Amino acid sequence: MEAFSARDLLACYARGVFPMADAREDARVFLIDPERRGVIPLDRFHISRRLARTVRRDVYEVRFDTAFAEVVAACAAPGPGRVETWINRPIERLYLRLNELGFAHSVECWQDGALVGGLYGVGLKGAFFGESMFSRARDASKVALVHLVARLIVGGFRLLDAQFMTEHLAQFGAEEISRREYRKRLERALRTDADFQRAGATAGPGASAGAGAGTAALQSISHAA
Repeated sequence: MEAFSARDLLACYARGVFPMADAREDARVFLIDPERRGVIPLDRFHISRRLARTVRRDVYEVRFDTAFAEVVAACAAPGPGRVETWINRPIERLYLRLNELGFAHSVECWQDGALVGGLYGVGLKGAFFGESMFSRARDASKVALVHLVARLIVGGFRLLDAQFMTEHLAQFGAEEISRREYRKRLERALRTDADFQRAGATAGPGASAGAGAGTAALQSISHAA
């Protein structure tokens, strides 16, 4: 895998495939091209009333790209019901490099100075490929997802790839589509110029979402519906 670079990984995403490993300490990396793909339509993202209240109250301080390595490490760590992870060392290094290049991003939830939840993924043109999330406090990863969707909408993204359909993602309006349909949507998204940093341009890279961020995120999502 040493010859496989971050740029090579971007080319894989552009073809519709993504990396996985069998275990954290297994150095082998496989490229996955599933027949059925989970996606979250940005214009039909669903938020429960309870979660909307949590988001609106700004229970967590939401930051972007301030602790990318820590988020990936937390996603790779064992957790309840998850002994192993698909994020091995080579994959972790590739994502760290993509972050340095400006293609991989994290959404982080902080509370009392501690990182309590978040997610990360890869942005390429108008497509965002969600990779993994974690939560150490109630609804922290869900809040991060809401803020991600809002930022993608503001930034002009067309596709949020969730890779596999799960019951957890179904509550947000995720749907499962065929490989053929996915590639059509991916092709359209790759013809679109989007900007992950557009929503935070006035505050600068790596800044906190700020006071009232939850209300602003919910408004962005409702306007896209």
